[in-house]
Amino acid sequence: MFLVSMSTSSRAISFWSNSLSSSSKSLLPRRFTLSLFVSTANTSRFQMSSDSIPPLPESQIVVGCGAVALDFLAVVAAYPKPDDKIRSIDFKVAGGGNAGNALTCAARLGLSPRIISKVSEEGNSTFCYVIIDDQAKTRTGILTPGYPPFMPSELPLSTLLSALDGARIAYFDGRLPETAIVIAQEAARKNIPILVDVEMEGEGFADLLKLADYAVCSENFPQAWTEVPSMPGALVALLLRLPNLKFVIVTLGENGCIMLQRSVDENLDLEEIDVDSLLETLEQRKDKSVASPTSVSSLETKLRANGIGTVCGRLFVGTAEKIPPSELTDTTGAGDAFIGAVLYAICTNMPPEKMLPFAAQVAAANCRALGARGGLPHRTDPRLASFLQ
Repeated sequence: MFLVSMSTSSRAISFWSNSLSSSSKSLLPRRFTLSLFVSTANTSRFQMSSDSIPPLPESQIVVGCGAVALDFLAVVAAYPKPDDKIRSIDFKVAGGGNAGNALTCAARLGLSPRIISKVSEEGNSTFCYVIIDDQAKTRTGILTPGYPPFMPSELPLSTLLSALDGARIAYFDGRLPETAIVIAQEAARKNIPILVDVEMEGEGFADLLKLADYAVCSENFPQAWTEVPSMPGALVALLLRLPNLKFVIVTLGENGCIMLQRSVDENLDLEEIDVDSLLETLEQRKDKSVASPTSVSSLETKLRANGIGTVCGRLFVGTAEKIPPSELTDTTGAGDAFIGAVLYAICTNMPPEKMLPFAAQVAAANCRALGARGGLPHRTDPRLASFLQ
């Protein structure tokens, strides 16, 4: 079963609008089923007046391809030892999957996501067991991918073109690689910017990265993929290997994030600075006394990674919110929430100095509830007010 889910608000999900019209249905072949998902959370205690929020951009459509899943979340007092038999202290069944989580976040922030993914009529759909250690505040996921995989032959060209129509950006979480590359190639032909979520290298992943305008990486990917020993040097190597990339962000959990943004004009006569030394300088400039997320950045300069090369650009260091232990519930989906906020920031032309702490704030809000989507904030959440004004 192939599905396309599209959202025009944080409360309703539909194909083109808040209601499913007969013309919308005709876009899907008879043998396909349209699945509609709604993800809500009790965030009513965090509301601000809509009058104080600036209007959304005209281009609000985000097309995503990747995993949608069912998460079985069990909270335990402490992670079990081998052969232990323990009881959970809390349990929840909730929506999951990187693409599903990130685009639910984007919908809560006011964008209109369209999801291309697959659930199986034969075989199994993607699901994940998640064990949350209430003492250590860690989570362990056991993922079972859906089978059979989503193949390009299952996605008619007419449906793909309809999904991409009017899109501001396309997002890929690295799953469903055979179909993802077909969608990405069509998005590139239409000059739709592409953001790729990079957790690990897989089949066809290099081809997808070559088409990316933006990349958000997990902590271990840059150094593992480039084989460069330092993180700043690995980010320089990424931009050199992938000349289409405008920026790359690596998320570091409670340690925040690092971002390298390429200059528009790389022929500038700029001072050359060692990128590792520059990162050390920025780390020293961070205000560690502030609990809320912040960012510091370099001036536009020529960044040198010894033995790798140079890139003209700016280096940014973002901090994560210091969440009180009593408020930290579950980190499941924090990275997906961060990416959902980055998608919003790109669509609204938010500068990096504001984008990084904004995304960290959204991710931190989600960590205060159980599940990958339980704490995702709405656009009217007052915790986001300073970023949206």
